[in-house]
Order: sequence, then structure tokens, then C-alpha cells
Amino acid sequence: MRRKLYKLYNALYRHYGPQKWWPARTKFEVIVGAILTQNTSWKNAEKAIRSLAGAKLLNPRSMKKSGKKRIASLIRPSGYYNIKAERLKNFIDFLFSKYDGSLRKMFSEDTETLRAELLEVKGLGPETADSILLYAGEKPVFVVDAYTKRILSRHKVISLIDTYEKVQRLFMENIRPDARIFNEYHALLVRLAKDTCNKKPKCLKCPAKHAL
Repeated sequence: MRRKLYKLYNALYRHYGPQKWWPARTKFEVIVGAILTQNTSWKNAEKAIRSLAGAKLLNPRSMKKSGKKRIASLIRPSGYYNIKAERLKNFIDFLFSKYDGSLRKMFSEDTETLRAELLEVKGLGPETADSILLYAGEKPVFVVDAYTKRILSRHKVISLIDTYEKVQRLFMENIRPDARIFNEYHALLVRLAKDTCNKKPKCLKCPAKHAL
């Protein structure tokens, strides 16, 4: 399995090149993006992020001072804006109550401890928490999403009913724990899913067809 997973990574990297993901200027912007992209496209989340930036709310202290209604009005393009405004405020409350509003202090925490804490924040599931750890915190935690499961299940590596944790272990037990590789690997899988391995797969054009 280790050989297969590295073969897939190399095939995708050769085909697509580096993805430069996550596209953000600050760690806090990554965290906001990870919450806003829940149940929507990145394009819609990006519109909401630009709206927050225009209102100068893309930093923890400014967002802490802002009310949920104002945040919700600014993030409408992301969909489920009232729910997501509450989730953003839940994260902010956690950040200030536990780490005095400091992302530096938060990311200095042991990875397993911080992951457990993030999962206790209402509205942050495993994919969102791991996206925060990997892309904002540069922690070696592999992010699993629907794209990952779709690709691997079509290649008979996993089953669609496999749990998040089972699929995550597959990568973390077979790939060297390196945040840069995990970052690039996940981004490449997303690119593959959007490019060829979509709902109507273009299997003949798939750069992964000989890798798995």
C-alpha cells in the first residue's frame, strides 16, 4: 500500500505540478476559509472571505468584536450563513478562552491535544479541524474529504462506507509524516476529482489510472 500511495502521489504531481494550496494570506484566513467552505464550493467561500476582508474582519480580535448578524450578512455567498457565522464565533470564543486569542499559542500546542480541542468546538468536524491543523498550523495531519473517498473507492483501495478515521490512517501509516507532502497530496486529489474523477469520470484521461 505504501508503494501504491507514493506512486499515485508522484503520478499526480508530475501531471498537475504543485497546487499552492491553501490560497490565503494569513493563518486566520485559512481557518475562516476552512469553516466557510463547508457544504459549498471554494468559489462561494472565497466571495465570503473577500467580503470579510473588505469589512476588515479577517483577524481574530476584529471578528470577536463583531456580532453574529453582521458576520452572517457578510458571508451570505458561502450559504448557510447564519450557521457558519455561529461556527466562526464558536471558534473565536475557543481561541480567546483557551489561548488568549493567539494563533501562535494555539499552534504551539501538541497536535493530538489541539485536534481533540478543535473537535470539541461546536460545528468543527474532523475534515474542518484537520484542514485547520494542516493548512494553517502546518501540522502533519492528512485531510480526508469526499473527493479522496471517491477516488480511492473507484480504484478499489477503500470502500465508500469506510470511516474518516480509517481512510486517514491509510495515509498516515503509509506516508512519511510531512505536512508539505500531506498538503500537496490532498490538494492534488482535489484537483484530480474536479478534473477527471467527477460524477461522470473521464477514466481514459485519468493520470492515476496506472498508479493504483
